[in-house]
Amino acid sequence: MNGNQVNSGQSMVDARQSLPMTAWVKPARDVRLDFFRGLALWFIFLDHMPINIVNWFTLRNYGFSDAAELFVFISGYTAAFVFGPVMVERGFVVAAARILKRVWQLYVAHIFLFIIFVAEIAHVAHTFANPLFAEEMNILEFLQQPHETLFQAILLKFKPSNMDILPVYIVLLIGFPAVLYLLRRAPTTALMGSAALYTLSHAFSWNLPAYPSGDWVINPLCWQLIFVFGAWCALYGAERMANVVRSPVVVGIATAYLVFAFAIVISWYVPSLELYVPGPLADLIYPIDKSNLDVLRFMHFIALAIVTVRFVPRDWGVLKSPLARPVILCGENSLEIFCLGVFLSFIGHFFLVEISGSIAMQVLISALGIALMSATAALMTWYKVTEGRGTGARHRLDADIAGGAA
Repeated sequence: MNGNQVNSGQSMVDARQSLPMTAWVKPARDVRLDFFRGLALWFIFLDHMPINIVNWFTLRNYGFSDAAELFVFISGYTAAFVFGPVMVERGFVVAAARILKRVWQLYVAHIFLFIIFVAEIAHVAHTFANPLFAEEMNILEFLQQPHETLFQAILLKFKPSNMDILPVYIVLLIGFPAVLYLLRRAPTTALMGSAALYTLSHAFSWNLPAYPSGDWVINPLCWQLIFVFGAWCALYGAERMANVVRSPVVVGIATAYLVFAFAIVISWYVPSLELYVPGPLADLIYPIDKSNLDVLRFMHFIALAIVTVRFVPRDWGVLKSPLARPVILCGENSLEIFCLGVFLSFIGHFFLVEISGSIAMQVLISALGIALMSATAALMTWYKVTEGRGTGARHRLDADIAGGAA
């Protein structure tokens, strides 16, 4: 992607003279990131409602990867986009401080979301005398031992269902100052180090412990690969790999892999098609593990990214249309919309279980949820623009647009 020189006085001139090109080139904002991050948030909301015909339109039904890979990749890209120039302009200490400030904001949002989400589930389960809600959403331990479980939640070891992504993002950002420093100095080494950690985590089953037992559902030691890859693309890889990504041969290989993944996934839903999957191939690819970011999932996301870059240009007309605006606004306010989506997905699930599970209700609940997310995002953008008329507003808005301040 084309880079823009960061101009901020004589200090920046000195920085440019002493640092490599990747240290001071900031990529131009790409609206596609906002669009696809917003789309990922919509998909996550829809996928969190198990009984929902609308989630047949999300990524997970047509290939090995799903919205989680898209969300984490763009989060890494936008983190580098926002904090990379800060490290150039202000140094490592200031950049690290700002990253850790963002970690604190995410942590507070997660704890707030946890308390409200658990209260929501417990109230519904008690009011409608349906303990299956508590069991399904993994809060039985909290209801039985609230004091210990709350403490473990503060440590990020206990998480209800559908609340796994935000803690992973928090952990990844904690280590991001060192990663960002290395990406500026030796980007290829940084990416190779990330790949090495991914490989070792698979080989030795490294993960973070969960409460009351087991490990994290989304293993951050493996998922860091796609996060670091996103940051690497933002600071170094996207521009230098542009010709390779657009190569007809590369695009053809990526398309073939997407077709292969689609055929395998369809066989999961049509049992008769399983007969056409050779036994040796099934032994080779299964299980396709999401928790540890199976290599087939990572390759599927890379293939999707290649095809997207090839056929969805930066000036894609759809991005300027009114229909795309709600998606883009959700991508710009990713943290708030993610939290809202978690609330709405359980409310929608409750209605579909207790009120009506008809197809018409599934479509209605899905549409209402997306409409509420879009309206909230529009309101928040309006508020930021209104409040941003003071000093330093332009910088704050740029950070927000780059993915909810990364």
